[in-house]
Amino acid sequence: METLPFLPKKYKYEIIPNVQKQFNTIQTILKREDVDKIYVATDSGREGEYIYRLVENQIGVEGKIRKRVWIDSQTEEEIKRGITEAKDLEEYDSLSDSAYLRAKEDYLIGINFSRLLSILYGNKLASIIKEDRTSISVGRVMTCVLGMIVSREREIRNFKRTVYYKICGEFSKGDDSFKAEWKVNNKSKYFESTKLYNEVGFKNIEDCKQLINDLHDKKAMVQEIKKSKQKENASLLFNLAELQNTCTKLFKIKPDETLEVVQSLYEKKLVTYPRTDARVLSTAVAKVISKNLNGIAKEFEDEETKCIINKMIEEKYSTNLLKTKYVNDSKITDHYAIIPTGQGFENYNKLNELQKRIYKIIVKRFLTIFFPSAEFNKISATILVENETFHCNGKICIKQGYLELSRGQENENNDKKENNLEVLKLLKKGDILDTKNFEIRDAETSPPTRYNSGSIILAMENAGKLIEDEELREQIKGAGIGTSATRAEIMKKLERIKYISINPKTQIITPTQKGELIFNVVYNSIPDMLNPKLTASWEKGLEMVAKKEITSDEFMKKLEGYIKSKIKNIG
Repeated sequence: METLPFLPKKYKYEIIPNVQKQFNTIQTILKREDVDKIYVATDSGREGEYIYRLVENQIGVEGKIRKRVWIDSQTEEEIKRGITEAKDLEEYDSLSDSAYLRAKEDYLIGINFSRLLSILYGNKLASIIKEDRTSISVGRVMTCVLGMIVSREREIRNFKRTVYYKICGEFSKGDDSFKAEWKVNNKSKYFESTKLYNEVGFKNIEDCKQLINDLHDKKAMVQEIKKSKQKENASLLFNLAELQNTCTKLFKIKPDETLEVVQSLYEKKLVTYPRTDARVLSTAVAKVISKNLNGIAKEFEDEETKCIINKMIEEKYSTNLLKTKYVNDSKITDHYAIIPTGQGFENYNKLNELQKRIYKIIVKRFLTIFFPSAEFNKISATILVENETFHCNGKICIKQGYLELSRGQENENNDKKENNLEVLKLLKKGDILDTKNFEIRDAETSPPTRYNSGSIILAMENAGKLIEDEELREQIKGAGIGTSATRAEIMKKLERIKYISINPKTQIITPTQKGELIFNVVYNSIPDMLNPKLTASWEKGLEMVAKKEITSDEFMKKLEGYIKSKIKNIG
């Protein structure tokens, strides 16, 4: 305890043995006297910046011009552009500062709080889980994610199902009938009644029977009929979190597996940079997007994709995206969304089946944004019986638009919503209807669902939504927990140290006994480590350093102050 807090004045690095040979090769090149200019082409992002700066500092590069190559794909054209437009490395110093601070922050929080809690609670924890000894691993992001998983599990565990009862009426006009559900209104005899469970259900079945008895043989009238057309555009493009979540649903694979695949596709020139949080394109890319489309049309030997593109050509679909929701420079930081480059097809046949399937998902999502909207006819009706109201809705797809590219799920949903539409179309306000029947339907509340390895990535990205304070929630909007580059690795670590378990078939996540005990320890000692509010605000601070809104010294002063205060309060 007397060694805490541990706040070194100088941070030292050493070469990892298994990369020593590669480091020596780079060192030899950078030290050559005939090399006077260095083009830095590590990953275009904070971590890529950090990797190069570590290498450069370890080697001690001096007196050479350094240029930063910032690219979004590994096509020859993009690499040449990146070299031509390379900026002085110094222009990325604030991003480098942010990268160093992220590493220091994770190190300091991890080493201080892990040691502190291990000293205070390690032996007790070991005795409970019947281990000789155990350490408690705490991390800025990792512990917060564990908190989300344990909290969700306990919500499910403590959930008590509540059964309530709904009334459904069947009404007819001529030979046609339809069903509508009862809902309380301000003229109902049950308005604000304690007998209601919610606005559409009763606590006790006897009250349902009483209402049905009151309405028996009463005429019904169409009180209101609303008809409208609805348009629905294709979803935004993939960022890494959305792609990981989609692949977990479709293929039951972990986020790190998705990242590994899409990284491979990037290196094979087939898709753009994968570690992105953006779901839109930049204006500059949108202006030349036909290059990507033309490449797919000419080179991608996939029958389904060829049919899609042929339809786009035949129907003369516009490729001008500039005034659409898919182009927004303000929503892009380092990189735009993941899209196919339209190149790299010489590598396609070398892909394994999973790589091909994920590539095709990216292609189809990309192509949907050029298709027209899906269109629906919607009708809603309100039926009045005495002073009680019954409601029903009908919806049918009249123009598939981008849904033609879907996997059929949307069409299945639309078929369900089509119920009642034909008869509802014939109704007019004031129509008198026959009441054919009333039935009671059992309903029950549902527990929250467990996270799977894809949905937890989305939850991490959107952690701001979990914060109650509206002002802070808006302040950290877009920061989330972790980054697109690190979230999958965090989940991998939580599983490796046996704080969570991930079902290999379903990808459903549950906390282990050890994970729940760690949660309890942190909750009773440093509870704000479990709160997305703290974790996301630190991420926001790193972003402010990168944007030069605060200095590195300001950030470190706040960080060290936080660590000192927590150790003082707990120790």
